[in-house]
Amino acid sequence: METLTIGKLAKAAGVNVETIRYYERRGLIAEPERSLSGYRHYSDSILTRMRFIRHAKDMGFTLQEIKELLDLCVDPNSPCMEVKNRAESKIAEIEEKIEHLKNMKKSLANIASQCSGGSAISDCTIVKTLEK
Repeated sequence: METLTIGKLAKAAGVNVETIRYYERRGLIAEPERSLSGYRHYSDSILTRMRFIRHAKDMGFTLQEIKELLDLCVDPNSPCMEVKNRAESKIAEIEEKIEHLKNMKKSLANIASQCSGGSAISDCTIVKTLEK
């Protein structure tokens, strides 16, 4: 089994070295054994775990939610339904955020359409609306 230094792990996982150290402190990945010279050496399984974390973050999961997912994965007999339920919950949360963003866009478009852009900032309808 080949081991990776922290720099090689970071590059392979698409993160920076500080991210790896942060994940160690948060308990998302185990702190690895060190060589006699003090270098951290990571296994391929940690690289797989780092990729899982990165992809889960890209899907909108928080680090706490990712830790919970990883905890489920420890037991290979854990029901997949647990992960599916969490994914569906995240989908609902994302849909709620999208709706909120649409409303924000609509409101901002409305006040922007009322501004000619030709007056001084002291008469700007956008600024005046935001001040209310």
